[in-house]
Amino acid sequence: MRKIWLLFAQATTVVLAAFFTIGVLKPEWIGKSPQTTIVPLQQAVSNPAAGTGKYTPSFRNAAQMALPAVVHIFTTQEVKVQRHPLMNDPVFRQFFGDGLDNAPRRPGLGSGVIVSPNGYILTNYHVVDAADAIEILLADKRRLKARVVGADPESDLAVLQVEADNLPAITFGRMEDVAVGDAVLAIGNPFGVGQTVTMGIVSALGRTQLGINTFENFIQTDAAINPGNSGGALVDVNGNLIGINTAIFSRSGGSLGIGFAIPVSSAQQIMRQIIQNGKVIRGWIGVEVQEITQELAESFGLPDAEGALIAGVVRGGPADQSGFKPGDVLLEADGRQIHNPQDMLDIVASLKPGNTVTFKVRRARTVNELEVRVGQRPMRRR
Repeated sequence: MRKIWLLFAQATTVVLAAFFTIGVLKPEWIGKSPQTTIVPLQQAVSNPAAGTGKYTPSFRNAAQMALPAVVHIFTTQEVKVQRHPLMNDPVFRQFFGDGLDNAPRRPGLGSGVIVSPNGYILTNYHVVDAADAIEILLADKRRLKARVVGADPESDLAVLQVEADNLPAITFGRMEDVAVGDAVLAIGNPFGVGQTVTMGIVSALGRTQLGINTFENFIQTDAAINPGNSGGALVDVNGNLIGINTAIFSRSGGSLGIGFAIPVSSAQQIMRQIIQNGKVIRGWIGVEVQEITQELAESFGLPDAEGALIAGVVRGGPADQSGFKPGDVLLEADGRQIHNPQDMLDIVASLKPGNTVTFKVRRARTVNELEVRVGQRPMRRR
């Protein structure tokens, strides 16, 4: 046993000598307690101006203003499936039970914006289209049943209402104060992960001819908008609503920095009509128009490509009764110039049904004036 202890002592001495040689241990450390190594760190000081917008780029105030007014929308829709003949057999039903009558249901999700304290909510039409049941999740985690007040498929807007009072309503902004380059926040429920805020800028204004809606006048933004954001809020740096997030341009289904929102000016006008009338009332004259290309202008002998070329006239409609013909070019309506088909659509839609309006029409190198009694645009589903 003594030999073992001697061997152990000799081995320990050799190891310690090796540690001293390579510098792992130093002679002055013997008999002393090991010292704690202190690493200097830089700690940020409290910034009393944070969130005021004066000395920091934070948008916390805008988010705090708008977040309570943005809700999550959950929908369910019954999926219609072909019923097997055996389902009507009483013996078959007795064996398998009546649970076979339960049709499958398709869930959906989106976002919405509370626009008044008494429960009106603005969202996209495609969020609630064909839904059998609609449930709203508020920022305070309350769940409420909602009903559809009215919808406008051609602008992709809908108004819902819940039975509640003193709800946190959003503040409406002014489109005349919005410019390209302004910072904006998109708020919604992307992919159902929960309330989310993304930041970007106004990339463009007045985007049209995208093939998304019949009536288009979009704000384009690079703030991340994804499935589930539809119907949510696009707000300015003060938390004021400037748009309803509606669509994205994407080849993958995710955000590529090209999102579109319906301007608050259009949304507010449509919302008021839906609340008052249950629908949107627009003017209509009963023509189909197309863009005038340079080739068409040359073939028709037109001096330029301005206006909207009438490709068809609805039989018995207001335009037909007033003498409009295919091949006519609409140049002006109610004193407002028509530069292209979108102009014509927007101008005619803004006319009050029942009013008589003067149109300037080019026909065979001459410009004529035709009076039309404006009709009401038929309701269309997307």
